[in-house]
Amino acid sequence: MEDALKKADSFWWLSYLVLASILLPSSSRAFAADKVNMIYTARVMSQAYPWFAQEAGLFKKYDLDVPLVFVTPGAPSVAAILSGDSEVAVIGAASITRPVVQGNKDPVLIGGIKSLLTHSILAKPDIKRPEQLKGKRIGVSRIGSNPHYFAVQALRHFGIDSREVSFIQAGGAPETLAALVAQGIDAAVLTVPTDAQALKLGYHYVVYGPDLGIAYAATTVTTRRSIIAKRGPVIGRFMRAMAEAAKIMHTDKEYMYKVMAKYLRVDDRKLLEASYNVESKALEPRLALKLAGIQSTLDEIAPIEPRAKNVKPQEMIDTRYLDEMEKSGFMEQLWGGRK
Repeated sequence: MEDALKKADSFWWLSYLVLASILLPSSSRAFAADKVNMIYTARVMSQAYPWFAQEAGLFKKYDLDVPLVFVTPGAPSVAAILSGDSEVAVIGAASITRPVVQGNKDPVLIGGIKSLLTHSILAKPDIKRPEQLKGKRIGVSRIGSNPHYFAVQALRHFGIDSREVSFIQAGGAPETLAALVAQGIDAAVLTVPTDAQALKLGYHYVVYGPDLGIAYAATTVTTRRSIIAKRGPVIGRFMRAMAEAAKIMHTDKEYMYKVMAKYLRVDDRKLLEASYNVESKALEPRLALKLAGIQSTLDEIAPIEPRAKNVKPQEMIDTRYLDEMEKSGFMEQLWGGRK
């Protein structure tokens, strides 16, 4: 009888544990990671910090769930930011410049990733000099995008009015290169590593962008002031993950090549190394926001939007997270005094 009671108690206790495991949340369920809706707008090295954060488990480390969502640059990405579909975006500052100038003060830059343009203009062999681009079709991702802005500035540098060429919206870098190969365009604005792929196909640099040193807030971390008000600590953890991702990208080359090969779908080690040597010089390892680059985005639209002349770069930024990481010693610990 006693044995039967013991068996009944054991059965009851086991049943309770099974039922409890089903009905009661586990610690992982009770403390689910905070989801952050994030977009990026180009499959290029300068937008790779989130890739490293994902692959290295940094988002998980900071208790974040961050799906990496690609959105076409231009109107679709701007709409995602302004509508609230995206809480954070890795995107060029130009995307929010016009809305801010027009009176929408909600979008804000909270971190910098790339402050110089490293695009180049490549063409078939018969176009040898910049002045020969007059009357030609130049492929860019979108009108108003970083490649488009670079082309306008580069042409101006060589005394060419951008109205003397035809800009063709070709899509992303792979699509732009494909359009060049298919002869749908005469020249293409490309950056690493796609420009190196074009070189291997027999195209050449008509304008080599890194030599021009054009200041521009080409890639930033962008959010909205209303998001900061509601989810400030969450965005702060996101920024710490991004800061650690930047450290990995700049210091662990072997891991960098592995991640880049996966996301860029490029297995050529020499190609990736050449690309890194160019692009890394333009990236901000400590996510600094450079006012000169932001001013360039304002200057770009000033001819068609005069109100841009009344907006200062400082009005478009919020440095609370960068300041906190510096003052708390987080950046010092991460970089060991390296600037």
